[in-house]
Amino acid sequence: MAIRLPPVHALSAFEAAARHGSFAIAAEELCITPSAFSHRIRLLEEFVGERLFVRDGRSVSLTEFGRRYLDVVRDALRSLADFPLPYKHTQAQPRLKVTVPPTFARYLFLPHLHEFMALQPDVTIETYLSVPLYDMSLSETDVEVRFGAGKYPDLVTEKLFEEPVFPVASPAYLKKIGGIDKPADLKKAQLLRSALEPWQSWFEAAGLDWPEPSTGLRFDDLGLLLEAVRHGYGIALARGHFASEMIKKGEMVPLFDIKLATPQHAYYLVYERNARDRPEVAALLEWMKSRFKSQRLM
Repeated sequence: MAIRLPPVHALSAFEAAARHGSFAIAAEELCITPSAFSHRIRLLEEFVGERLFVRDGRSVSLTEFGRRYLDVVRDALRSLADFPLPYKHTQAQPRLKVTVPPTFARYLFLPHLHEFMALQPDVTIETYLSVPLYDMSLSETDVEVRFGAGKYPDLVTEKLFEEPVFPVASPAYLKKIGGIDKPADLKKAQLLRSALEPWQSWFEAAGLDWPEPSTGLRFDDLGLLLEAVRHGYGIALARGHFASEMIKKGEMVPLFDIKLATPQHAYYLVYERNARDRPEVAALLEWMKSRFKSQRLM
């Protein structure tokens, strides 16, 4: 019969908070963000089905159940810590957890990551993919890249770059439909859809009083959207940095000179206020700003 055990990282957070009487100090000791620390405590409280702490402003104190549970937790953690390990004296490497949107990771982050690794060879990078259409929370991430308007309450936000958006099509598809000369000619094309890049704002910039397309192929991954264009399924709105290589190779061509570039179409670095206190986080932030803020499209 399988035994259901509480997560060890939540137990260590519980013990540290009980010892310090403060979530903030305990989070600093464990080198995680306050929001990540609170997530661990909530996870443990949900596991045991009881409140562990009474919160009073910035200080916390144990509940009656929490005091009894702490004795058990400390005994368990002490047993784990005292068990002899062959490599116990090996120095731990600094770790960085970075969360990025899938297409940003594929086209921008991964191709240049070797530069940061050469600058900081002792730092271990853990990369996670965010899902842009769903809940965005730093959770246990140190640095996150987000696309949007840059308005994230209680978090530090630094703009990397604005991302121009414009229609693209494959040469074969344009030949198939008889070419496109002006925005109104899009009425004879199949417009590929994505909730990540709706057409409405671009229509307005192009002077078209058209509703958002409601039929046709839809892709909620921008990489798949570009692949659909490359394979001749229709015309889509593309972000400049992602489409640039395919345009250079002649696999797709930009249409018109109408580009949508606003603060609502930009990539931002997002992190907790105290994250920069860790040297490896500060180094990553400076590298990303240097690498991507200076990047220019063709």
